Amino acid sequence: MRRRLSLIGRLLAGATLTGCTVGPNFAHPKLDLPAQFTERPATPTDIAMTNARLANWWTSFDDPTLNDLIAQAIAGNLDLQIARQRLLQARDERDETASGAYPTVDFGASATRARASTTVEYPPGFGNYHAYQLGFDASWELDIFGANRRATEAANDKVGASIEQRRAILISLLSEVAADYATLRATQVRLSIAQDNVRIAQKVVSLAEQEDAQGIGTTLGTLQAKAQLEQTQAVLPGLQAGIAVMAHAIGVLLGRYPGDLEAQLDNPQPLMATPATIPATIPAEVIANRPDVHEAELRYAAANAQIGVAIAARLPHLSIPISITPEASAFNQLFTFASLTFSAALAATQHVYDGGKLRAQERAARAAAEAARLDYKQTVLTALQDVEDALVHLQADEAAHISLSASVRDARKSLGQSTQLYNAGLSDFLTVLTDERTVFASRDALAGSDLSLVEDYIALFKALGGGWQTIDLDPPATPTSPGTTSQ
Repeated sequence: MRRRLSLIGRLLAGATLTGCTVGPNFAHPKLDLPAQFTERPATPTDIAMTNARLANWWTSFDDPTLNDLIAQAIAGNLDLQIARQRLLQARDERDETASGAYPTVDFGASATRARASTTVEYPPGFGNYHAYQLGFDASWELDIFGANRRATEAANDKVGASIEQRRAILISLLSEVAADYATLRATQVRLSIAQDNVRIAQKVVSLAEQEDAQGIGTTLGTLQAKAQLEQTQAVLPGLQAGIAVMAHAIGVLLGRYPGDLEAQLDNPQPLMATPATIPATIPAEVIANRPDVHEAELRYAAANAQIGVAIAARLPHLSIPISITPEASAFNQLFTFASLTFSAALAATQHVYDGGKLRAQERAARAAAEAARLDYKQTVLTALQDVEDALVHLQADEAAHISLSASVRDARKSLGQSTQLYNAGLSDFLTVLTDERTVFASRDALAGSDLSLVEDYIALFKALGGGWQTIDLDPPATPTSPGTTSQ
C-alpha cells in the first residue's frame, strides 16, 4: 500500500510540472507613427497643457449645467452599466477557463440493501446483504503543452479589452452629452433670434397697414410684409421641437425618462463659449490615450493566444484519473483501512485522424489573429484621422465664423440705413424687407457657426481620447483561481 501511495505522490508531483507552452508569444506591434500632426504641430509645452485638460475637458466650456449633466450621465447611463456587466462576465469567464489547470474532485455515497434468490443452482444465492460505499473521484488533465495557459492568457486579454471598451463608451457618452447640450442651447439662441424677427416683422406689418390706410403705402407693401411675417413664424415650431428632442436625448443619456429634463432645460441660456486655446498634441500621445486602440491591441493579443490553444489540441492529452472508494457490508467497517479500494492511472490520448479538423482550426486561429492585427492597425489610422479631421474642421469653422460675424455687422448697418431712407421717403419698402431677411439669415447663420465651433472642440477632445483618465469605472475584481492575474 505504501508503495502504491508513493506512486500516486510521484504522479501528482509530476503533474505540477508546467511543461512547455506552444504557440507564438505576443509581441506589441511596432508603430511607425509620424512625429507631428499635419494640421497642427505641437510643442512639448502644448502637449503638457493638453494632457492637463483632457481628463475633465468639458469644464473648459465653463458651464455649470453641463458639468452637472456630465456627472449625472456618468452615474446613471445605462450603456455604462451594461458595459460593467460585460466586464464582470469576462472576468468570470476568465476564472472559469483558469480553473481548468486544477483537478476536479467529486464525492459520492450509497447504501444498498438487497436479497438474492436462493433457489437457483448457479450462481448460488447469497441471501440478504448490505453494502455501504463512499467515493472520491478526481481527474486532473495535465497542461503539458500549455493549452489551458494559452486559453487563460486569451481570456485575460479579453478582460482587459472589456475594460478599454467601457472607457471608450464613456468617452462617447461624454461627447454626446456635451454635443446634445450645445445643440439645445444653440437652438434656443436661434429660437430667440426668430422670435425677435417675428416681433420686428409684426411691427413692419402694422406700419405697412397704417401707411396703406393713409394712402401713402401700397397693398403690395402690406402683402410683402405679411408674407415675411408668416415665413418667420413658420420657423418657430421646428426650433421648439428641436429643443424638446435634445432634452429627450439628454434625459435618456442620463438613464432617465425622455421628458424628465424638459422643465430643467427649458429656460433659455446662451451657448457656452469655446475654450481659450486649441488642444495640440502628437500622434504618440493620442495612441496612448485612446481606449479603442488599447482594446484593439488586447483583442489581437487574445487572438494570438488562441493559436497556441489550437496547436495544443493536436498534441497528446495526459490526465490522471484517481478513485478512492471504501466499501463494506457493515457501516462501522466503512471507515477502516481494510475497506479501502483505490485506483490511479496515467492516461494519454492522441488524435490519429480527424479529417483535417484540428489543422483547419489552427489555420483559422492564425487567420483570426492576422485579422485582429490588421484591425489594430486600422484602429490606429482611424484614431489619427479623427484628430486630423477635427483640426481641419476647427480651422475652417473659425475662418467661417469670422466672415459670418462681419456679415451680421454689415447686415445690421445696411438695415439701419435702408430704414432711415424709407422713413425719409427716399427708398421703397421692399429694400427694408430684403435687409430684414438678410439680418435674420446672418444672425441665424452665426448662431449655427457658434454651434459648429463648440462641436469641433468636443470632437477634438473626443478624438484625443480625453475623459476617462480620472474616472474610476472598474468594479472591484472578482475572486480568481489561484495562479491567475486579476485585471
